[in-house]
Amino acid sequence: MKLLVTGGAGFIGSNFIHLILAERPGWEVINFDKLTYAGNLDNLREVDQDPRYRFAKGDICRAEEVEAAAKGCDAIVNFAAETHVDRSILAPMAFLQTDMIGAYVLLEAVREGRAGRLLQVSTDEVYGSIAEGAADEQSPVHPSSPYAASKTGADLLALSYWHTYHTPVTITRGANNIGPHQYPEKVLPLFITNALDDLSLPLYGDGLQVRDYTHVEDHCRGILLALEKGEPGEVYNVGAGNEMRNIDMAQFILAEIGKPETLIKHVKDRPGHDRRYAVDCGKLRALGWEPRYGAAEALRSTVRWYAENRWWWEPIKSGDRYREYYHRQYGDR
Repeated sequence: MKLLVTGGAGFIGSNFIHLILAERPGWEVINFDKLTYAGNLDNLREVDQDPRYRFAKGDICRAEEVEAAAKGCDAIVNFAAETHVDRSILAPMAFLQTDMIGAYVLLEAVREGRAGRLLQVSTDEVYGSIAEGAADEQSPVHPSSPYAASKTGADLLALSYWHTYHTPVTITRGANNIGPHQYPEKVLPLFITNALDDLSLPLYGDGLQVRDYTHVEDHCRGILLALEKGEPGEVYNVGAGNEMRNIDMAQFILAEIGKPETLIKHVKDRPGHDRRYAVDCGKLRALGWEPRYGAAEALRSTVRWYAENRWWWEPIKSGDRYREYYHRQYGDR
């Protein structure tokens, strides 16, 4: 199989490429990425000489660039997106452009026969806050942030293409991912790297928000299974059931690193903050998927990776772009 992996230089996309090249020896991968602030080719330096891998810089919102890259590909796996809820609150337009218009361009490429099919990588945040139980694929969508709304819009557009044009598209909705190569403004790498440097951990509100911290490798295996065995027009949730309150997550990180809990600093909560996410993954499990990481193991391995790879995150956090964002986000809290 020949894949076009959009957003392949980002966190989940790069981990997916590593998985494909390691476990599907007959497959080829084109990494199509715009290289925005969160795109980093260092995420793939171990495979950049692999003859089955090629990087092509491009923007999923530009039809001519997508058409050129997608030609002859059996499938497009779309990781390209603006993904940070906090950034979507500060500047929603970029999310509408990349997450929705970009998905439209990819759907058109598949509808016109430029590539065989599309797997649209989405998020559990489309369901909104879940007070009890877990959302399955038939649950209504209630996005709370501009980010979640942009991904919801892309999902609904993809399903409309299946129903209207029979464009082969499958959707996965993943829980909160953790693991190697996640940009250090996201909560796990932010807390880990701050703790390593004896800086405060800015915890929103009371810290009792609940998230399913799923290891990125488990998520990528779920996406791969949906690509190989999933049905067009269907949605598959991907979550390990590793529910944990954010304050417990922060305390776990500090205990692993050996730092005091006094580093936790409660700050003003963000607007519209969902209280709990939870997804029912029975549909994907029926295809044969099972997570390999429990909550503690997923967190512990993530802490270890950042502790052992300062070379990767220290240049990012010392840069002007990161410092400007951090000050804007937390300076008044």
